Amino acid sequence: MSSKRPAPEPPEPLSPLVDAHTHMDACGATDAESVTALVDRAAAVGVGRVVTVADDLAAARFAVQAAHWDERVYAAVALHPTRANALDEATRTEIEKLAGDPRVVAVGETGLDYYWPGKLDGCADIEDQVEGFRWHIELAKRLGKPLMIHNREADHDVLAVLLDEGAPDTVIFHCFSSDANMAVACVAEGYVLSFSGTVSFKNAHELREAAKMVPDQQILVETDAPFLTPHPFRGAPNESYCLPYTVRALAELRGQDPVELAKITTANAARVYGWL
Repeated sequence: MSSKRPAPEPPEPLSPLVDAHTHMDACGATDAESVTALVDRAAAVGVGRVVTVADDLAAARFAVQAAHWDERVYAAVALHPTRANALDEATRTEIEKLAGDPRVVAVGETGLDYYWPGKLDGCADIEDQVEGFRWHIELAKRLGKPLMIHNREADHDVLAVLLDEGAPDTVIFHCFSSDANMAVACVAEGYVLSFSGTVSFKNAHELREAAKMVPDQQILVETDAPFLTPHPFRGAPNESYCLPYTVRALAELRGQDPVELAKITTANAARVYGWL
């Protein structure tokens, strides 16, 4: 994200849509009024529900608050893998309590990130990440909620830990960014793959091939806002209202009608997040 580029113009409405993964706090929402304003902008273009996702304890607290402030907002809570070294006993206790809230529809984002260790000060090492991932898997199973995965450059080990621990009934690979082989492996396990604005990047050749491999019943769409703004707005701030740009790009890639893909992904979100 960069502040150098202005926010994208609102797209032509596309309905119904669910933003399956966003970060409302990082988009600037701080209270009930700003949360409602953000969702109003999304609703104006057809995005009727959003799932705001935590990456640390403060964000987890906010996500649950936001989900209570506006009925169109739902939450997912966890500690991001790069912050797994902060998962002490007190933090685990609070995350577990927050995750049990009825407005929380998933445990996440958790998983493995092999890109940042050694590059980011204070980043959790691989051992801490694996331990944290295992704990979140167990929590999701205990609560009977979907597991929302962050996977960066860790394809093999993410699948191995899921196999070793035993995956929850529903697993969502948020912002899927791997290749077609990984997509096929995830689909075979019954996992759900969520695509963000990166699928609209013309140079993301392997990801774009992967997006063609996912059956209709295992696909979601998301913004991961304020990050990963879709083409042609890369570098501009992202927000849930930008989701139709991604869905139209994904539909073109998959040879589908955008309205039909919107209906498919919304039905999948309702099933995955327990809104049926």
